[in-house]
Amino acid sequence: MKYRNLGTTNEKLSAIGLGCMGMSFAYGPTDEKGSIATLERALDLGINFWDTADMYGNGANEELISKVLVPNRDKVFIATKFGFRFKDEIAGPSGTANTYFDGSPEWIKLAVEKSLRRLGIDTIDLYYAHRVDPNIPIEETVGAMAELVKEGKVRYLGLSEASPASIIKANAVHPIAALQSEYSLLTRDVEKEILKTVRQLGISLIPYAPLARGLFSNSLNLENLASDDFRRTLPRNQGEHALNNAQLVADFSLLAKDKNCSPIQLALAWVLAQGNDIIPIPGTKKRKYLEENVGALDIQLSNVDLKTIDEILHKYPNIGARYSEGAMALVNH
Repeated sequence: MKYRNLGTTNEKLSAIGLGCMGMSFAYGPTDEKGSIATLERALDLGINFWDTADMYGNGANEELISKVLVPNRDKVFIATKFGFRFKDEIAGPSGTANTYFDGSPEWIKLAVEKSLRRLGIDTIDLYYAHRVDPNIPIEETVGAMAELVKEGKVRYLGLSEASPASIIKANAVHPIAALQSEYSLLTRDVEKEILKTVRQLGISLIPYAPLARGLFSNSLNLENLASDDFRRTLPRNQGEHALNNAQLVADFSLLAKDKNCSPIQLALAWVLAQGNDIIPIPGTKKRKYLEENVGALDIQLSNVDLKTIDEILHKYPNIGARYSEGAMALVNH
């Protein structure tokens, strides 16, 4: 395993982390036994950076992770998030009518205790605000998070899907170690201003969905997904966007074949190549995909490779939005 520093700290995180959401939420049927085996395999591979959130399965994901985290506490740098709440305590995809966002200091105090209890630990390594609450100044949210650091309940602070202005304001209240935002070959919004901002402040970028939610597997078929699978609702998987992306990935897969790797490995290698301050967290609940992801660390991309990838992307511009309109309303505040 290769390691990268978290922000300006001396924390060494695996260059590829593990997104745990799909083990309990949004991606079809759960498999506790298989997920636990995947978490244990992550330890074997040296993947020490695990990502969860209190909303994933309404706490179920934190409880699942705790079964492997607690007996291996010294081997895992655990990140979790707060903010999304369910109106009727039934877990549903973020951005639906069933969720709302709460970045209030009052909720933060309660949320952290709930997460600590579910995880079975005394201190969370990295605690994110899952979004920026448009109704509460970011300074108030981060001020309450900073109190958790003083109390020893949290070690480092992070934001998710925040705008450059919010990142700067937040960092002025307390150092922000990481920004988690969607970043992949198909989602490059952060390249406009956000990446510049985090680099100026010494903040790591943590890309989630670096494989475009399975699109780069070249085998994503909505008909094979569970009826409640989150990916069925995404604009990118609908109509003309779906056709565009299927053609894009088909061309991309030919390039991967020339590189003697899988499309997934090539897509992940591209994210890794964007800078040593970038630590992607591809999600999976299966060991075979976890092992495939790690193989991306061995792929070296030349300038010619990078140019060829850009040419493929430019050939198929009709990618589609990454989220529904409702979910996008909470992005980049």
